Amino acid sequence: MDGLLIDSEPLWVEAEMRVFGTLGVELTPEMCAETKGMRQNEVVLYWLKRRPWKGPSPDRVEKDVVAEVARLFRLKGKALPCAVQAVETAKTRCKTVGLASSSPMFLIEEALASLGIRDRFDVIHSAEREAFGKPHPAVYLSTAAKLGVDPTDCLAFEDSVSGVLAAKAARIACWAVPAAAERKDKRFGIADGILESLERADGAFWDRRAKP
Repeated sequence: MDGLLIDSEPLWVEAEMRVFGTLGVELTPEMCAETKGMRQNEVVLYWLKRRPWKGPSPDRVEKDVVAEVARLFRLKGKALPCAVQAVETAKTRCKTVGLASSSPMFLIEEALASLGIRDRFDVIHSAEREAFGKPHPAVYLSTAAKLGVDPTDCLAFEDSVSGVLAAKAARIACWAVPAAAERKDKRFGIADGILESLERADGAFWDRRAKP
């Protein structure tokens, strides 16, 4: 969802820089990119290990970041170009459509409702309900199971390296849709293909993917 359907990655970066900054952990956008696609509790532990602080617990810091993201989303959140159209196209071409996200469930629900596409998904699943987040495949395996389909019959779209790793580890075909600044990252080479934007996930794209 984040960075693929919703232009919320900059908001996560802004929130993390602001909250961690109050702890004396000065993050840059480049540093935040190191944890893109991870669950927020894992992001907090990632920086606690590398830049230990005294004071608030990891749980408290996680809640503060998520609360700040929710505030920023209400102020600035918007759909990425062609995101809603891509979801609508997938809905007409696929047996079922699911969403597997690292975001907390309440943020997922709020985001999808604001875009008016909540009912286009047969299943939504948050990695917060898994023992491990992306790049572990659990969130994808659980989403496929809830959809009642074999992972090898699925196709995923991901904007982060962690997300691509998670999908591929679940044996799911995955097309990467990275931000322009990240498109040259060679790690996206493990994806089955790379799209410049979801505008490319049109009817012709699905025609080429269709199984005989």
